[in-house]
Amino acid sequence: MVCVPCLLLLLLPPLLRVSADTTEPCELDDDDFRCVCNFTDPKPDWSSAIQCMVAVEVEIRGGGRSLEQFLKGTDTDPKQYADTIKALRVRRLKLGAAQVPAQLLVAVLRALGYSRLKELTLEDLEVTGPTPPTPLEAAGPALTSLSLRNVSWATGGAWLGELQQWFKPGLKELNVARAHSLAFPCAGLSAFEALTTLDLSNNPGLGDSGLMAALCPHKFPALQYLALRNAGMETLSGVCAALEAARVQPRSLDLSHNSLRATAPGATRCVWPRALSSLNLSFAGLEQVPKGLPPKLSALDLSCNKLSRKPRRDELPEVNDLTLDGNPFLDPGALQHQDAPMISGVVPACARSALTMGVSGTLALLQGARGFA
Repeated sequence: MVCVPCLLLLLLPPLLRVSADTTEPCELDDDDFRCVCNFTDPKPDWSSAIQCMVAVEVEIRGGGRSLEQFLKGTDTDPKQYADTIKALRVRRLKLGAAQVPAQLLVAVLRALGYSRLKELTLEDLEVTGPTPPTPLEAAGPALTSLSLRNVSWATGGAWLGELQQWFKPGLKELNVARAHSLAFPCAGLSAFEALTTLDLSNNPGLGDSGLMAALCPHKFPALQYLALRNAGMETLSGVCAALEAARVQPRSLDLSHNSLRATAPGATRCVWPRALSSLNLSFAGLEQVPKGLPPKLSALDLSCNKLSRKPRRDELPEVNDLTLDGNPFLDPGALQHQDAPMISGVVPACARSALTMGVSGTLALLQGARGFA
C-alpha cells in the first residue's frame, strides 16, 4: 500500500519551488477579505480575478494596457446576472492603471448597480471615447464614497456631470486628486444633495480662480468639510470669494500645504460662511497672522509656519482652540526642520507631516508612471 502522507512529503519541496517561481496576478488574503490583482504580464491571465469574487475589498490594476478587447461584452444586459452580482461581498473597489473606453466603464457601473458596493476608487486611468447617452434613471451603484486620482477624460471638464448621472443618489464623500480638468460646466451638473465631504487636495494647478470654477453655485447644499491641501490656493480672500459665490457653508476648511500670500490692501472684503468653525492654515508659509480671518472660530491651526513672534490678541479671531506649534518663536529650529526635515536624528512633528506629504505624493507619481509604462 502506498503511504499517501509520505508521497505528499516527497512532492512538497518541488511544489513549493513552483509556487515561488510562479507569479500570480491576483492574491487573496487568508481571511478572504482583501484581493489585489496586478495584470502586468504581457499576456495576462484575466481569469485569475475570479478568486476576488469572495472578497470585501478588491483592487484591480490593468498594467497600463488598453481594455478595448472587453468592449464586445458591453451589450450584455447585466440584469440576467443580478442575483449573482447581489451575492458578491465587495464593498470597496479600486480600478487603476489602464486605458478604459467610456462605454466599458459605463457597462461596469451598470453591472455594479446590482451590487452592494459602497466605495469606488478610480486611479491612473485614461477614459477614452464619448460617454454613452445618459440613462432615464441612475443605473449604477448607490455609493457613499467616490475617489478619482489621476484620471483623464476625453470629454474634458464635462466628465463629472456625465459620471454623476450613472450613480444613485446618496453620495457623501467625493475626492478628486491630480485631476486633468476641474472646470465643470455647471449647467450640466446636478446638485449633490447628500455630499458632506469634498476633497480637492493635491491639485496644485487649481488655484483661487480654478476653485471658483470647480465650486458650482447651489450644487453642494449639504457640504460640511472642504479640503484644499496642496491645491495652489493663493490668498484667503480668493478662497473666501469662491465659497461665497458657490453658496456653500462648510464647517471645516483645510488650506494646509498652500503657499498663501497676504491679502492685497485694496481687496474687496469677503464674508466667510457663517457655519465655518474650523480652519487649518498649517504649512502655509505664513510670516504673520493673515488679515481677513473669520471673526470667530472653534479651532484655528497655524502650526508649522514662519511666525517669528507670538500673535497679538487683536491679530486673531475669537478662537477656542489655537495651535501654534512648530513656529520659529516657539522653536528656533522650526524653519530648519521644515526646509530640511532629515538634518537631525530627531524628526519633529512638522518635519514628519512634511515628509508624509512628500512621500505620499512621490508614491502616487511612481504608481502612475509604473501603471502606464
